[in-house]
Amino acid sequence: MSDETTTMTGPEDWQHWALVMARANQMLLEAWADSLGKARQMPGLGLAQPPVDASDPMQWMSAGAEAWSKGLEGWSQMLGQYASAGEARDRRFGSPEWRENPLFDTVRQSYLAISDKLLGTVEEIEGIDDKARDRLRFATRGFVDAMSPANFLATNPEVMKRTLDTRGENLLAGLRNMLTDIQRGQVTQSPDGAFELGRNLAVTPGKVVYETPLFQLIHYAPSTPEVLGTPLVIFPPWINRFYILDLTPEKSFVKWTIDQGVSLFMVSWKSADESIRDIAMDDYAAAQAEAIDVIRDLLDVPSVHAIGYCVAGTTLAATLAWLAAKGEADKVASATFFTAQVDFEDPGDLKLFVGDETMATLKQLTAEDGVLDGRVMAATFNLLRGRDLIWNYVVNNYLMGNDPPPFDLLHWNGDVTNLPGEWHRDYLDRLYRQNLLVKPGAISIRGVPIDLGRIETPAYVQAGREDHIAPAGSVWKLTRTLKGPTRFVLAGSGHIAGVVNPPAANKYQYWTNNGAPASLDEFVAGATEHKGSWWPDWIEWLNGLDGKTVKAEGARIPGDGKRKAIEDAPGRYVRTR
Repeated sequence: MSDETTTMTGPEDWQHWALVMARANQMLLEAWADSLGKARQMPGLGLAQPPVDASDPMQWMSAGAEAWSKGLEGWSQMLGQYASAGEARDRRFGSPEWRENPLFDTVRQSYLAISDKLLGTVEEIEGIDDKARDRLRFATRGFVDAMSPANFLATNPEVMKRTLDTRGENLLAGLRNMLTDIQRGQVTQSPDGAFELGRNLAVTPGKVVYETPLFQLIHYAPSTPEVLGTPLVIFPPWINRFYILDLTPEKSFVKWTIDQGVSLFMVSWKSADESIRDIAMDDYAAAQAEAIDVIRDLLDVPSVHAIGYCVAGTTLAATLAWLAAKGEADKVASATFFTAQVDFEDPGDLKLFVGDETMATLKQLTAEDGVLDGRVMAATFNLLRGRDLIWNYVVNNYLMGNDPPPFDLLHWNGDVTNLPGEWHRDYLDRLYRQNLLVKPGAISIRGVPIDLGRIETPAYVQAGREDHIAPAGSVWKLTRTLKGPTRFVLAGSGHIAGVVNPPAANKYQYWTNNGAPASLDEFVAGATEHKGSWWPDWIEWLNGLDGKTVKAEGARIPGDGKRKAIEDAPGRYVRTR
């Protein structure tokens, strides 16, 4: 920190800091009292009783100082073990204070050295199998991220400077933010009020033209005089809201696709409640088939193009196999898979969350109403990227006392959906644990055994190079499972940014390989890199299947066909928690 940093020099300063501590203590006590009034403890704090005497601010300060001293003692022992580390590009230590102050430069370098040593040790341990090593690697990475000196006031020079400059007001603001998040059960990643469905998110014009207790079907208004004769339906994952594909207009895959002359429909799934607590995989596959039939009937067309994203892509594969088994494969002209897996032999870090203890916990969490609170899934996904999606906000929101900057994607990330509990456990068990979907006949839809090897539908398979939810190597296996022609594209970035990458942004890149690679490694070795978004490659592929167009009139206008408008897009299901 600079020499100009504010210091406490007189009784007025001490009085101010005592008042700051007293105000903080009062906030904690009020939150504690509120939790008792609701007959429960506050999650994460365990405040079963006041930790110190509320009438004595100095006791509060002393307790905090003692805790910090113990933490610093342990930190000092670690610093003594490893002297330095090489430079690392790490935005946690981007502030100049981390390098200009010798003490904090040593803290930074030592932490990085310790981190490297701990993570390296995991790879060197002998006598454990791959599954055990994966668990240990994940746990170690989580521990290393959690123990970063950037996460603590006493070892973060930016926070210390901010605390002195604001005379502690940042800590009070941060405490207020933390208590609010505890009550919500979620870390705030984008400020309330910055985004609103229908105002600056999900604003593409359209109408809900069909609905069931499980989903609404949105028909979007065309923006071109003519549209592709074969319409397109998108099946988003029901573990999230569909508007990840219809964020702000400049990022909207929906708007961009319509502007390319596509008749577009979107399924909006209902967030689970007790009315659909017993929904199973069969029901989601049947719902996809139902939406396909409704569109075919509405537009009087023989087939549709379909997109399945993540878990909805996994289910789309099951739906296609079901249709094939019934002799109805021609209902789907093509299938596009966004970061979807069907072979779960190596599904990445999510495999660490399907053990017996996790399954028992999920059963306990859904015992009362049969519904899994969406915040549980959100917390799991956040853990997969704890540095960016947890600790970044601990520092910014709680220590610095800032509100997070508005970010449409992170607003969506926090807009969780509830899941049918039995479906979720069944999905994890039969797919992640037993890997039954790729075993012919092992899974049935509506009593019909399915075989993914019978799918001959042309397919476009997109994977994200840095995807931590559906790893590219796992997604690649879809190309080996399907028997029809496939085009595989590897996109830069991960599970979300790798998909939501509009051409106008000119971000990232993607790779194609027009040869016949037998593995992902072979694909990468012979791939051609293309700058920017893969969306134009996809629309070229889609138009290449059948480029016939029709006038955008009659039933192609939402509500003008036999299915009258129920309400405007984005509909009420997407607004229901």
